[in-house]
Amino acid sequence: LPLKEIEIETPMAKCKSKVIAGKKLGVVPILRAGLGMVNGVTNLVPAAKVGHIGLYRDPETHLPVEYYCKLPPDVNERELLVLDPMLATGSSLVLTYNALCEKGGTPAHTHVAAVVASEQGLDYAMKNMPRQTTTIWTAVVDEELTSRSYIVPGIGDAGDLAYGEKI
Repeated sequence: LPLKEIEIETPMAKCKSKVIAGKKLGVVPILRAGLGMVNGVTNLVPAAKVGHIGLYRDPETHLPVEYYCKLPPDVNERELLVLDPMLATGSSLVLTYNALCEKGGTPAHTHVAAVVASEQGLDYAMKNMPRQTTTIWTAVVDEELTSRSYIVPGIGDAGDLAYGEKI
C-alpha cells in the first residue's frame, strides 16, 4: 500500500514515521476461510473497517453462490483488501468484486490477498476484473485444478483447516 511520512511526538522526542497514504482501508474476508486472515490485517491497520461476504460452492456446478454481504457504509471511498486463502477458479473473487460494486459502489482499488492461487484462477480474475484497479498478492501459484476445481497440490479446504469440518 502507498505510504506517506508524518511527524509524530513521542514521550522522548519528535520523529518521522510512515503511515498508509490515500484512501482509508476496508477489509472484506470471504467467509469462512478469509476470517482467519482478518486479525493479522487489523493488527497492522487497526483503523480498517471490516465487512463480510459469505459464499458457498454449489456442489453440482462448483460455482460460488452468495448468501451474505455486509459492507462498511463508505466502501466506495476506501481501498479494499479482499481476503481469501485460496484463489482456485477465480469465480468467487469475481463474484465478490461484483457484489462490492453493486452493494457498496465501485472501490477505488481492490487488493486481494491469497495464500495459494492457481494459474487458471489468476487468469480468470484478471480477465473479469479491472486490471488498472486490481492487485492480487499470493504466496504461491500452483499449476492445476482437479475436475472438482480444487488446487493441486494446494492446501485442502482452508475453512475446514481453520474452523473444523462443516456439520
